[in-house]
Amino acid sequence: MGVAGLATAGLASCVNKQSDNKPTVTANSDIPKDKMTYRTCHTTGDRVSLLGYGMMRLPTKPKTGTKEGEDEEIDQEAVNRLVDYAIEHGVNYFDTSPAYCCGFSERATGIALKRHSREKFFVATKLSNFDPSTWSREASIEMYRNSFKELQVDTIDYLLLHAVGGGRDGMEELHKRYIDNGVLDFLLEERKAGRIRNLGFSYHGDIKVYDYLLSEHDRYKWDFVQIQMNYLDWKFANKANPSVTNSDYLYEELRKRHIPVVIMEPLLGGRLAKVPDFLVARLKQREPELSVASWAFRFAGTYPEVLTVLSGMTFMEHLQDNLRSYTPLKPLNDSELTFLQEIAAEMVGLKTIPCNDCKYCMPCPYGIDIPANLLYYNKCVNEGNIPHEVQDAAYRKARRAFLIGYDRSVPKLRQADHCIGCGECVSHCPQRIKIPKELHRIDKFVEKLKLNGE
Repeated sequence: MGVAGLATAGLASCVNKQSDNKPTVTANSDIPKDKMTYRTCHTTGDRVSLLGYGMMRLPTKPKTGTKEGEDEEIDQEAVNRLVDYAIEHGVNYFDTSPAYCCGFSERATGIALKRHSREKFFVATKLSNFDPSTWSREASIEMYRNSFKELQVDTIDYLLLHAVGGGRDGMEELHKRYIDNGVLDFLLEERKAGRIRNLGFSYHGDIKVYDYLLSEHDRYKWDFVQIQMNYLDWKFANKANPSVTNSDYLYEELRKRHIPVVIMEPLLGGRLAKVPDFLVARLKQREPELSVASWAFRFAGTYPEVLTVLSGMTFMEHLQDNLRSYTPLKPLNDSELTFLQEIAAEMVGLKTIPCNDCKYCMPCPYGIDIPANLLYYNKCVNEGNIPHEVQDAAYRKARRAFLIGYDRSVPKLRQADHCIGCGECVSHCPQRIKIPKELHRIDKFVEKLKLNGE
């Protein structure tokens, strides 16, 4: 059985003839309200929408009395409209955290969801005790209990240990955050008492932590696990960074144990919605009526152990496009999966920096906007706008465009040249990017462009 054969086993809607596998909802068609694809969480019997709403990148507006871009707050009315539309079209899984949106995501999520009947949604949040000052049992339990208050609920449907394996020493941090202080035992008791309905963890980085937690599955009885999975990371995550594990391994370890999978970063922070133009042409040639992003969502949904696929949808058009991918899902067939791996192989060859714009590296103590620097460089690589070392008219034009675009995208005081290499950001990066090294590389490149213009 091929890759897709394994992935699509048990999915009644999947057929392997490409002509029979065309999605019925295209980019311009109306979105049905009764066609959402659902998966069942076998531990609790929850019927969960395949599209999950990630409440990490909520819409904002200027605070009263400030100018646009100066000081912003969550636009609660916009959040309410998005949540209403999502629920109306079948979405019932909403994922948040005490750490998202400067600490205000849970509150905004709770306000939006409180306006709906409790049986219409499942809420997921996390014990996001990243800071060592919150590693004590007392501080961690206080954070956990505050989530109930902010979300305005009596039970948390899905609770996660947040970003395990993401520190400098993943195993040591896991023990200090959750095990040695008795917090995990406390959460297990909370699950037994019914205040937590499903308990799991989100994995970032250190494979030893992942393997250890799964080896203890008989003890902890994980109800679900959240991993980063998309068609680029499926086979090529370790090409960009050898310390990162490909997601085919992560998924397979969960499939073997029959643990439901929650997917984060199906678009890699938007990178798979903004692929280089020559790859857009190939995707559009294959499916001219579908968006580039829809390929990534159909890929994530194709695998049968996937419970829900999270997307941080800031704008209504993002929500509508993702709904079209899952109302209903048409899983990818073998030919389409092979095609996507060809696309992924070409993207890896572009040598972009694997930044997902998660902002876990922020704030920088020296004021650098780390994601903005990395993403601008990636954008220029993807668009073929990196100036080459050729002193001709084309080079001079590309050089000028790069430098002007850099100043417009990243304020001068927040550019890469302010990095002193302290490494404060490195341990927080789920992608294991050597951030100071990349910032210095960008700075060196920019300085070279400036010198070549003199």
